[in-house]
Amino acid sequence: MVKKMLDALRKIWAFAGREQRNLNYSVLLGVLYAVFHALQIAALYVVLKGLIEHANGTDTAIQALAILTVSILGRSAAEYISQLQRVHAGYFMAANKRIAIGEHLKRVPMGYFNETSLGRITGVATTVLGDVEETASRVLVHTLTGFLNTLVLIPMLLIFDWRIGAVFIIGIAVYLWITATMETKSRLLAPKRQAAQALLVEAVLEQLHGMHVIKAFNLTGRGDARVRRALAESERANLAMERLFTPYIAAQELTLRFFSVLIIAAALYAHLTGTMTLPDAVMCIVFSFIAYKQIESAGSALALLRAVCASIDEANETDAIPQLDADGKDIAPAHHDITFDHVSFSYGEKPLLCDISAKIPARSLTAIVGPSGSGKTTLCHLIARFWDVDAGAISIGGHNIKEYTLESLMAQISIVFQRVNLFCDTIENNIRFGRPQATRAEVIEAAKKAACHDFIMQLPDGYETVVGEGGANLSGGEKQRISIARAILKDAPIIIFDEATANVDPENEDRLQQAIEALTQNKTVIMIAHRLNTVRNAAQILVVADGRIVQRGTHEELLAAHGIYADFIAARKAAVGWKLSSSTDRHKSR
Repeated sequence: MVKKMLDALRKIWAFAGREQRNLNYSVLLGVLYAVFHALQIAALYVVLKGLIEHANGTDTAIQALAILTVSILGRSAAEYISQLQRVHAGYFMAANKRIAIGEHLKRVPMGYFNETSLGRITGVATTVLGDVEETASRVLVHTLTGFLNTLVLIPMLLIFDWRIGAVFIIGIAVYLWITATMETKSRLLAPKRQAAQALLVEAVLEQLHGMHVIKAFNLTGRGDARVRRALAESERANLAMERLFTPYIAAQELTLRFFSVLIIAAALYAHLTGTMTLPDAVMCIVFSFIAYKQIESAGSALALLRAVCASIDEANETDAIPQLDADGKDIAPAHHDITFDHVSFSYGEKPLLCDISAKIPARSLTAIVGPSGSGKTTLCHLIARFWDVDAGAISIGGHNIKEYTLESLMAQISIVFQRVNLFCDTIENNIRFGRPQATRAEVIEAAKKAACHDFIMQLPDGYETVVGEGGANLSGGEKQRISIARAILKDAPIIIFDEATANVDPENEDRLQQAIEALTQNKTVIMIAHRLNTVRNAAQILVVADGRIVQRGTHEELLAAHGIYADFIAARKAAVGWKLSSSTDRHKSR
């Protein structure tokens, strides 16, 4: 039992990292607190001895008062500083782990987020580390101080009276046996409780993200079955843990009270048989009320030890996620052409791209078109190494992207996603996210190029307007333009637009097109688009279908080839023509 306990405490100690120093101070001050607390007994002993021996009352009172004063002041100072150090350690050991997880997740492939539940990651960063934050340092400090203070009492009692010491030791042994049994049982339930908590967080997040669907289909009260099941499972797991602990905690309490009574009985017997003086017997009776206080405190902490260790194990699982740039180097390429060399990629067992070879020249605009699900977005995401290719290689400036560190690779690339994510911050800071050191003037210039300056100035606080989480209080087109401004401000040599104009209204599309064409003069621009105005001026158009590049060339060359691209353009023109004729017919009918 002792070995398991020490292993568990070492796990908490290792998890503390830089906060080990604060835990050292807290444990040391906890021991000092117990010493100052014991001085109360010394003061009581002085009073009792003075009364029985009819000593000078004034001298006895002064001695007792001095001892009590030292005890009270010492206890207050030790407890105050110890608690500050412990709370500081608990908060920052969890905070440091959250930051470490965030930094680690920046370097993992995007496939991890598809295969791993977002709720589980969120659960680790919130519920799991919340448990660690609240209990880990307390468990460590209370356990160590409790056992250290108890160990100090044992030789003192054996010297004072071996019979009292023997009763005290037997009581500790029985208490530890009960605690060890409880710890062994809890080993089976703690992981189940952690899993239930993670599932609950996952279910709640899914419910919140899908609330618009639930309301649209009038499923309020019925579309939350998974949340209800997760709540029920969490309830069962927590109640199972409490049902396990309750009888053992009661047994611990009864054991300590029983042996406290035995200490009283032993002291009275020793005094009645003439082997212990009255002051010593009285002190033993007083001692019986506080004898097991420290071990009881340690035992209460030990009851949480397994749950805390399970939380730490779950949090540490994120360290095992492989990183993309483990062996990368900081590279600044001399040029920014992009080469696909027989690239193939599968998502799970589903092949998405097959034997892709292409050269994207530096400082030019390349458009990628094709039907939905053909692999256009995947092709672009592979450039940023969101996933690693199954076969072949992708190079930027003559260097395989696997040779780059993530920082140096992403320094070369700006991406404007079709699904825009804005942070709950000011519009200025959302744009500045592309380059944090940018000035206000540079932010405004980027916003003007992205055709979003005018609508920003119409907002209540202009660039200081705080957008809701995810940009909830902006339209799709407004969010898209802010995202484009963010990419323009970053000023990376490679810019990838994933349906950049998909949500932009017609009156601003021309302005965005002008900005994109201006960028083409000095940037390597890759654009996934369906609109004719977006792709017709591209230096190169790649047509993707069924995971392969089936056509490549300029707009005029591909039209003349009478293939998929020509059919695509014809379908687009027919759709626009239908809309115009339909509108005209309605006008004539009036």
